[in-house]
Amino acid sequence: MKNTIVVGLLIVAFAWLITVHVTIVYGLAKKHPRWRALVALVVPVIAPYWAWREHMRVRAGLWMGGVVVYLVALLLASR
Repeated sequence: MKNTIVVGLLIVAFAWLITVHVTIVYGLAKKHPRWRALVALVVPVIAPYWAWREHMRVRAGLWMGGVVVYLVALLLASR
């Protein structure tokens, strides 16, 4: 039962992270300079930083929260 919950948490956290990342890239693509969206798509770690600077603070926080939840779930799954 525990393994099923951890795997479910991993799947949800990964989907959460990907969804928020795509929304950040979309938000960056609507603002100038647009090349940052392409860079954020290829180098995901820069996305929350640029999101924060462009006043997309909720998205940046959700991205960082998704990473934390995913890493915790990954740690639990490795046990």
